[in-house]
Amino acid sequence: MAEFLEELVADTAACVRFFSRLPLPALNARDDLTTAPDFTRISRAAPLAGAIIALPAAGLGMVLGFTALPVLAVAVLMAAACAMTTGALHEDGLADVADGFFGGGTRERRLEIMKDSRIGAFGAIALALSLILRVALLAALFQRFNPADAALIFLGSEALSRLLMVWQWQMHSLARPEGLGARFGKPDVRMVRQAAFVTLPLLIPAALMLSLPALSLGLLLAAGAAHAAGKLAVAKIGGTTGDVLGAVQQLSALGFLLGMLMVS
Repeated sequence: MAEFLEELVADTAACVRFFSRLPLPALNARDDLTTAPDFTRISRAAPLAGAIIALPAAGLGMVLGFTALPVLAVAVLMAAACAMTTGALHEDGLADVADGFFGGGTRERRLEIMKDSRIGAFGAIALALSLILRVALLAALFQRFNPADAALIFLGSEALSRLLMVWQWQMHSLARPEGLGARFGKPDVRMVRQAAFVTLPLLIPAALMLSLPALSLGLLLAAGAAHAAGKLAVAKIGGTTGDVLGAVQQLSALGFLLGMLMVS
């Protein structure tokens, strides 16, 4: 168990560095800063890394939630903190996917558009709608629950979205042989199971605070959004890319909050 925990700490640190701009020093002997991340192994820690990456936004929301600041302003600042912490990595993926999937007529053209750093009309619309919905859902979350409980539920949603990202990564083939998956490895079924094991404790607060219908609908919509994004990626470009995985994370996180807030 001690060896497993030491490996999990190292894997989590590698995921945090890869998916965010948080500067982490080497945490133990297994945490090697000189080697490239190997997602055939470290992907199991992605949910825990997602919760850690979301901690600055959650902490900001909790502190501001105890002030007289309107919940809408709290939600805007939380969304901004999320984007700053990750460098808008997943938001960029969502915008690229929208541009490529709906702006290109062939698989090759879609992949070409997705590699373009410029944002088009579809990407701008998708990004705007995503941010507006996230702010609205976070505001509703902090309005319905006390700030500490709302922050814990938010952390659970971020962890869950990374689990679903790893799930879709494993489920589908890679659209680009030279892409992220080919360079840094691809999770297998065993890693998805371990990622689910890591996610469960992070969802305990949500399970305790939400009614069974609210929790169930949140999980269903999150998984449905991830599954639909993966299927669409297969239909449009033949598999997943790093941008697709970012879109899966964004959509599944929104799906969880949307589902749980639909039920009182």
